Amino acid sequence: MLLDTASLYYRAYFGVPDSVRAPDGTPVNAVRGLLDFIGRLVQDHRPDDLVACMDADWRPHWRVELIPSYKAHRVAVETAEGLPDEEETPDTLAPQVPVIEEVLDALGIARVGVAGYEADDVIGTLTGLAAGPVDIVTGDRDLYQLVDDARGVRVLYPLKGVGSLQLTDEAWLREKYGVDGSGYADLALLRGDPSDGLPGVPGIGEKTAAKLLDTFGDLAGIMAAVDDPKAKLTPSQRKRLDEAREYVAVAPKVVRVAGDVPLPEFDPALPAGPRDPATLEALAKRWGLGGALQRLLSTLRD
Repeated sequence: MLLDTASLYYRAYFGVPDSVRAPDGTPVNAVRGLLDFIGRLVQDHRPDDLVACMDADWRPHWRVELIPSYKAHRVAVETAEGLPDEEETPDTLAPQVPVIEEVLDALGIARVGVAGYEADDVIGTLTGLAAGPVDIVTGDRDLYQLVDDARGVRVLYPLKGVGSLQLTDEAWLREKYGVDGSGYADLALLRGDPSDGLPGVPGIGEKTAAKLLDTFGDLAGIMAAVDDPKAKLTPSQRKRLDEAREYVAVAPKVVRVAGDVPLPEFDPALPAGPRDPATLEALAKRWGLGGALQRLLSTLRD
């Protein structure tokens, strides 16, 4: 089980009241909400291995170089001194992220982030290396591109907390979007994605993109058809795709998750008990983690 951790703690932050606080009054709603999410996921799905995948860089420079608009609207601060961009994060969430990291480490739950890469890239690399079935837990549809029935790779998309999950496999993707997992990245690239600052090909919406992929197979097949006067493209489609060649040339590297992230050594095995009980106890007292932590510990023991 691979967790898109930021996606989950964002959901926890907005789903758990900020009246949930540490003894000193600091909000810990994202921390406790995430612990409850993990406990529920482990209880319901019983994974042997679990990795909390982290955004070491939520807007990698190599992606921005290719498409400058990539996540540009999410940037809250850009300084003249050349400091890294900062994602627009709620003021009371940012201080909780280091606490989440400390608690996961004390529990012994593997936490993996790699400089220069997003959590999606870590998830893509780990999925490619997995010898058995993989469940990816994320609220980010970009990861639908990893769905692969033959390898047992599916996305569990939270609908309400993590107790109600949309099980995304290839049959669901074909019914919803008209493509399978391998075609989803091309679909997203063509239609664009305002939430990620991807312009897409003007005039090519989701339904048109799906039809083009069904007719020509993949992005390369579509672009080859642009140069084939006999190919069944409307004049406007041919014109729009031809004018978008520069974007289409670079977008695949931006849209597709990396599969070659240089991962550190780590143990993905789900722990039966905390790795560092003393540190965990201190964190629990300091941050008032209470029932959420105890419920997770009980689930891990079971």
